[in-house]
Amino acid sequence: MARDDLTPGPAHRRGRLRVYLGSAPGVGKTYRMLDEARRRQERGADVVVGYTECHGRRHTENMLQGLDVIPRAQRTYRGTEFTEMDLEAVLERRPSVVLVDELAHTNIPGGRHAKRWQDVEELLAAGIDVITTVNIQHLESLNDVVQKITGIPQRETVPDEVVRRADQLELVDMAPQALRRRMAHGNVYKAEKVDAALSHYFRVGNLTALRELALLWVAGRVDEGLRDYRVEHRIDRVWETRERVVVALTGGPEGETLIRRAARIADRTAGGELLAVHITRSDGLAGASPGNLAGQRQLVETLGGSYHVVVGDDIPTALLAFARAHHATQLVLGTSRRGRTTRFLTGPGIGETTVDTSEDIDVHLVTHEFSGRGRLPALGRRHSRRRTVAGYTVGPALPALLTPLLSHAGLNLTTDALVFQLGVVAVALIGGAASALLASVVASLLLNYYFIPPVHTFTITEPNNIIALAVFAVVALTVSTVVDHAGRLTARAARATAEAETLSTLAGSVLRGADALPALLEKSRTAFGMDSVALLDRTGGEVLARSDAGGEAAADREVTEVPVGESALLILAGRRLPAADHRVLTAFAAHVAAALERDRLATVAAEVEPIKAADRMRTALLAAVSHDLRTPLAAALASVGSLRSSDVEFSEEDRAELLATADESLLKLNRLVDNLLDMSRLQAGALTLHLTPTHLDEVLPRALGSLADPDAPVQPLGLAEAPPVLADPPLLERVLANVITNALRHNAPGAPVLVTASAHAERVEIRIADRGPGIPAEERDRVFLPFQRLGDTDNTTGVGLGLALSRGLAEAMNGSLAVEDTPGGGTTMLLTLPVAGPVPEPGPVPEPGEVAP
Repeated sequence: MARDDLTPGPAHRRGRLRVYLGSAPGVGKTYRMLDEARRRQERGADVVVGYTECHGRRHTENMLQGLDVIPRAQRTYRGTEFTEMDLEAVLERRPSVVLVDELAHTNIPGGRHAKRWQDVEELLAAGIDVITTVNIQHLESLNDVVQKITGIPQRETVPDEVVRRADQLELVDMAPQALRRRMAHGNVYKAEKVDAALSHYFRVGNLTALRELALLWVAGRVDEGLRDYRVEHRIDRVWETRERVVVALTGGPEGETLIRRAARIADRTAGGELLAVHITRSDGLAGASPGNLAGQRQLVETLGGSYHVVVGDDIPTALLAFARAHHATQLVLGTSRRGRTTRFLTGPGIGETTVDTSEDIDVHLVTHEFSGRGRLPALGRRHSRRRTVAGYTVGPALPALLTPLLSHAGLNLTTDALVFQLGVVAVALIGGAASALLASVVASLLLNYYFIPPVHTFTITEPNNIIALAVFAVVALTVSTVVDHAGRLTARAARATAEAETLSTLAGSVLRGADALPALLEKSRTAFGMDSVALLDRTGGEVLARSDAGGEAAADREVTEVPVGESALLILAGRRLPAADHRVLTAFAAHVAAALERDRLATVAAEVEPIKAADRMRTALLAAVSHDLRTPLAAALASVGSLRSSDVEFSEEDRAELLATADESLLKLNRLVDNLLDMSRLQAGALTLHLTPTHLDEVLPRALGSLADPDAPVQPLGLAEAPPVLADPPLLERVLANVITNALRHNAPGAPVLVTASAHAERVEIRIADRGPGIPAEERDRVFLPFQRLGDTDNTTGVGLGLALSRGLAEAMNGSLAVEDTPGGGTTMLLTLPVAGPVPEPGPVPEPGEVAP
């Protein structure tokens, strides 16, 4: 988005704004800003530092050397001294360029503006160029998105428009792994804050998501700049900077084939975009099936594309105008459904016309199974049988009735011809063009016989009368055709409007309703004026849902059946539906099928969840039976067997040691049996999970008390501040005890095991970090399998079941257990559990981007 370089200018002009945008704190925005300032100073520009925040970073502070720094203003707020940018001093100094760090900062009360970006606006209005910095999480439009990702609300925000208006916008980017390494080396935060920051805000997932947000936001601004440039310079040609594929949908059965073909074309290039468009006539004549269009729209959105409806009478022109407006590079159409005879009679179709006028847009004509299977268009309007019979009856009768009336009226030939022509138009309104054609022939004959000299003969002596009769016939036929066509357009446009209003109301009622299926049935009953609507299961004949109008049902009710997917049937009882209503009814059926499928999936998901929980418990049970029982049982048997042996004489010390070993093994065995019995009852449904709000600072002491060494070096941090989790306290105690035991076993000598907790969105993350040798990435899944221990060589340090059992119990409580690297070396076990209540908002953030440990 860079424009011309920011150079000093006269005071009467508005200053230029340059923004360095970063994805997260520490990527180097301030450093880049100071580097740009030094470059401009070397070129002779008058550069001053209005405000910069180095956060104690040595390399950034070194960049300030040689720059003119405006002293900060001192302000007192609630008995505490703060420093802010001295806006008055900068305006009085009037430099060419001023550096203002942290654009989203909230000023201490007492200054001229509440926000720093407002200070910047005043500087720009004074003709001073400004270079500033901001992080992506401080943009107002992304505030809620960032909170969902990081779990931390950003109270300091800047309107997007302020950054959007920047003359130059430069993204300062850094890979998440590189930023974490920079933090681990102490180049971002002080050493005491590094571990907490890396474990919370600066996780790889958070940084990756923030980086993607920054890239997409800047890409959008680049796209806007390119579009403005093309408009400003009147560039209509397509610039293939990005593949945008437009697929034209008619609502016909070939639509799904075209959509999938266009999606494959868009997927072949990185960043390809899929757009689907349906062109509807402005007169309301959309000969498309609403049901087909609804299904095709769902398919487009499933494939990641967008669906558009454009009104236009000339379909090729409207289609190409849409494609050019969206800078499309490729256009996908289906080959014509018209046969060869139809194409010969009616000329080139939409596809051929679009290809001829597409210019620099590539057009793909995709063949499909419906190509060339269309029929000849109907020459007249399809009226009801009653109106058709009435038209053919009135066609010859009306001119015959007008003849004696005009004969006795004594009017001239011109007036007689106009009256006959009016009768032909009336016949066209009644029965259509075909009956009007018959009426015009009869009127021509009667006009010739009774009104054109010599009368009572079909002979015409005057050439003028021959021309007049011919013109009458042509005009009568033309006017009747136009009237018939206009009537058809009016009727179909009115119907299309009614259909659109019905479908719009349908969508709104479904979206507002808590249960979609009853709302759909009730809407379909009222929309079609039926007595009752029922959704019937085809296999068992069961009524899945029903809507009745109430009152007594008529004995002669008509029943209409519409398939809903493959498993259900929509039954409408009441009046006889005309054929035209079946098109809208198909759209209703499509909505009902979608709602039915959604209900079915929700039911299946609810049924599968207990099975998944039982399967997790079964896995944990089998793992424990296969290994954990064996070790203490073998130790107890060996000790008891040695004591009972008469071949060896044991001293009192040896006897006491054997008894202690047996006692310890039997106690361990007793605890395992209790656990296994609880899990077996849980898996069988006899013991339910007691998920209650549980405070971590209450469970951890009990877990530590159950360790073999209750005085083991374990350091808890932040457990009291964490919100309560939804868990079963005894199960959570066992999980923590197992994971902490594993961490102590592999921890570095003398180093404590760190147990921390923090809330992120609707989850609480508990981290148990050690300083041991760590676990290679390819081995992390194996540590949760039974019989697996680090190295798998020392059978005295554990039986290799604790982590497998802990993961099973965590998942049974709707949580998870995973492995991460400890910053600086070691292994961190990440236990995630749902929050029992609302997540409390963190305390005030002292500086933008600063993360409280």
